[in-house]
Amino acid sequence: MIVTIDGGVASGKSAVGKRVADALGLPFIDSGLMYRAITRLGAERGIDPHDSVATTALAHSTVLKIALPVISATPGVREALVAQQRRMGEHGVVMAGRDIGTVVFPNADHKFFLTASLAEKVRRRAAQYERRGEAVDEDAMRKEVELRDRVDSERAVAPLRPADDAVVINTDDLSLEDVVDTIITEIEDTVGGE
Repeated sequence: MIVTIDGGVASGKSAVGKRVADALGLPFIDSGLMYRAITRLGAERGIDPHDSVATTALAHSTVLKIALPVISATPGVREALVAQQRRMGEHGVVMAGRDIGTVVFPNADHKFFLTASLAEKVRRRAAQYERRGEAVDEDAMRKEVELRDRVDSERAVAPLRPADDAVVINTDDLSLEDVVDTIITEIEDTVGGE
């Protein structure tokens, strides 16, 4: 079984994905971690993130065992990592990201797209920073979240958008458990109806 959970920054996809995977007994992969790994490896090796030839070569030569905007928008990097993501899902997976249901697994068994208001995303992002003991500038964070979602939605390669057949869930007024329960119920209802 392949379950995709897409959404913008701070929509809850990673936290939800982990719990859904646990409930279904499937591995969980956060595709964003793969792009961050290539970004970090490139920085460690002194590769300019705007050098698409070098970053693509790095992505093709790196095997990720798991499992940013510039790296994830590079077509060659996406091609290399999408191939790895597909291999990781061959025996079933819950995968979270921004283009998993539209690009990586367009024929997934179950697709979900999580949304949240800007205010809720900023609140969640601020809480993440506070848990790490970092100072929070909510105005700067609001601009960062707006910019990230706009860049992801407008990029030429694999833009952020729900798959046509995805179940869209607004998570603003739902607890983490509520979102997980909604997804599990939808999967059970779909599987039971087949």
